Amino acid sequence: MASPLSDSRVLPHSRHVTESVVKPVRFLGFWSAVALPFLHIPLLLTGLDGAPETTAFLALFALNVLALVVGHGHGDH
Repeated sequence: MASPLSDSRVLPHSRHVTESVVKPVRFLGFWSAVALPFLHIPLLLTGLDGAPETTAFLALFALNVLALVVGHGHGDH
């Protein structure tokens, strides 16, 4: 008896569903990685004097790295 995962009728549908989810996530990751550095500019211009500014800068930096990782494969075909 064949398992449901090895059934060829299931795989194309699941692959289509996976692609339909992954493509928009990569798209958003890529364009977020492009846009997020512009949010660093006001923080850098006003200075990172206090803990809130430094925390915001580091959080934006971490978010930008995450967006780079998520959006890395966008546009590869």
